[in-house]
This record gives sequence, C-alpha cells and structure tokens, in this order.
Amino acid sequence: MSDRSVVKNERNYVALYRTTGVALWRAIYVYSGGSRDIADDAVAEAFARAIQHDDAIRRPESWLYRTAFHVAAAELRQKRFLVDAPERAGDEAVDLTDLTKALRRLSPNQRAAVYLFYQADLPIREVAALMGTSVTAVKVHLHRGRHRLRDLLGSEEAGDD
Repeated sequence: MSDRSVVKNERNYVALYRTTGVALWRAIYVYSGGSRDIADDAVAEAFARAIQHDDAIRRPESWLYRTAFHVAAAELRQKRFLVDAPERAGDEAVDLTDLTKALRRLSPNQRAAVYLFYQADLPIREVAALMGTSVTAVKVHLHRGRHRLRDLLGSEEAGDD
C-alpha cells in the first residue's frame, strides 16, 4: 500500500479539530442562543459522525458545519430552547449581554447567517455552503437579521442597507 492511499483513507481529525473546532463551536454557540451544552454536543457529534462516515465526505470542513448545525437545530427543537431561554450569569461578557439577548430573538437561520458573515468573516457563498442553503437565502437571512437587530437594539449600528 502506498503512502498516498494511507493519507487518502485516514483523514487527520486531530488536525481538523485544531483548525476548525473552535470556530465551529463558536458558530454553534451563537446559533443556539448561547447554550454551551448544545455547542459542545453538536460539535462532538459532528466530529463523531465525520469519523464514522469518513469515506463519504469530500469537503470535511463544510460537512462538519452542516452536520453540527443540523444537530444543534434538532436539539433546539427537542428542548424548545428558544422559547424562554434562561439567562446564565457569567456566560457572556457584560458588554455583550444586550447583543446576545437580541441574537437569541433572531430565527436560527438569521442568527447563523449573521454570525458566520459578520463574526467569522466568511463570504456569502461560503456561508451558504456551510448552512446548506442558497446564496439568495443567506442574503435574505442577513437582510432580515440586520433589520431585526436594529429594531431590537434601537441603534443604527446593526448595519445599513
């Protein structure tokens, strides 16, 4: 067996976790409205599934994002987390409390699009790929999310259209 076939058959998930894990966790944390438990579970489950289905995955980073978002969405539906999410003292910095509360009031897709585009600084095309949706849908989520944040925060800092 050649070295090339070994590399092809055994993806280095430790290195992938080191390069992708923290950013993925942050994205899921924001998407879930600030739930550390959901972020932890979704990221761990995404990596576990990736290892299990390694041969079928062409683009592991995108696959991990899509899978983690799907796992988090399922947990949010199951727990009905977004309805009356309790505040956790100490989870957010004091200066981010209002923003975190406002983000929790966005739809999960708006929250994901806003986070990935503005905080993770990803281009719209990549946000669409990570969310498993179209570029047009991401633009709609961003537009609606910005307007909703502007209304919730009562300022022009949420973005201009």
